Amino acid sequence: MIKRILTFLCTVLASVSLMTTLAAAQSKPLRIEITKGVIEPMPFAVPVFVAENAAAGKYARDLTKVLAADLTGSGIFREIPSAAHISKITNFNAPVQFSDWKAINAQALITGAVSVSGDKLIVKFRLFDVFAQTALGDGLQFVATTKSWRRMSHKVADAVYSRLTGETGYFDSRVVYIAEEGPKGKRKKRLALMDYDGANVRYLTDAKAIVLSPRFSPNAREVIFTSYETGSPRVFLLNVDTLKRRILGDQPSMAFAPRFSPDGRKVVMSLSERGNSDIYVVDVASGQKTRLTNSPAIETAPSFSPDGSKIVFESDRGGGQQIYVMSASGGAAKRISNGKGRYGTPVWSPRGDLIAFTKLNEGRFHIGVMRTDGSREKLLSASFLDEGPTWSPNGRVLMFFRETAGANGAPSIYSVDVTGRNLRKVNTPTFASDPAWSGLLK
Repeated sequence: MIKRILTFLCTVLASVSLMTTLAAAQSKPLRIEITKGVIEPMPFAVPVFVAENAAAGKYARDLTKVLAADLTGSGIFREIPSAAHISKITNFNAPVQFSDWKAINAQALITGAVSVSGDKLIVKFRLFDVFAQTALGDGLQFVATTKSWRRMSHKVADAVYSRLTGETGYFDSRVVYIAEEGPKGKRKKRLALMDYDGANVRYLTDAKAIVLSPRFSPNAREVIFTSYETGSPRVFLLNVDTLKRRILGDQPSMAFAPRFSPDGRKVVMSLSERGNSDIYVVDVASGQKTRLTNSPAIETAPSFSPDGSKIVFESDRGGGQQIYVMSASGGAAKRISNGKGRYGTPVWSPRGDLIAFTKLNEGRFHIGVMRTDGSREKLLSASFLDEGPTWSPNGRVLMFFRETAGANGAPSIYSVDVTGRNLRKVNTPTFASDPAWSGLLK
């Protein structure tokens, strides 16, 4: 079985480093490191899931469509269209005719069934290695309300993605962002929430005050953001379910660029007093704040490492806008950016291995990644204006926003694989900027 999975991976991923030997993999979960881009996406087939009762028909069709879109959108998989299918799956428990799927070069086959009882939706599925003619792991079943059918699609996609790549999935997640409407220079901005793929948009604030820099709490139930509601920028904490909000702690001055600590108990942000911007950490429960930097320079855009021990931030203390790393308790900071141009908005990967950033060089903006010591810098995009990177829960994809030039220029959200491949626009009903990705939903 392990050999079969390895064969799958080798056809999909270039330069995959196996972090365990084959013998060790037989007793431990397979661990891989994807170091370069996709050469050829893995072909998979997913017949429309079987509707086990009349009420399940539409859910089965829609769920299968979203599942296929998730996998295809990752850039790692390629769906074989249903018109090419030889076999038809009409009974979830019937034996699979592997020769029919092998004949159309499907390497993976996903079968499933959907049933509805009242407002309860039951989804079950199996994943097969077509060439080995065997199931990859046990079948799984998910139960939720019919209103959550899209989440069910994403959960199935995450399970398939994980079994075929050895990586955690990222589809069952949400993104908070700034929804923008109106002419340039007079844009109305409000907080909005959506599924990772742009579906199920819900607005969290009205457009009466400018809002900036939304960031999710680790449990994805709260959002921290900057608002001009009081006339000057203040950091607010908002519950995404109840929409109740409050100013975080005592903020006698301008506050901006907030971000949660990994445990959700603290928020690191910039506070500007008497024209000087420094980094502070604020206790969420008590509002007590602690100053971490004390410099005449502009210090902003802080982000915790996944273990909470360090903070990466941008500063012009060296004469130009660069990226620095310091202890989460403050103290001496080390510059890690060393290339030409200006660096900003650093964000630590949830895996802890990379830092994403925005770079301005020779009139072009880029989204890039580097190792935590600043080495192996790689630029993933280039345009008139690319800003605000945010990581997927598994640390393999970045979202950011891109603004077009000119009097009618407007922002849109894009995603790109950490290798620089699979650049895709995320469809939203309005202009959209400053996305922030949640962790996987519970």
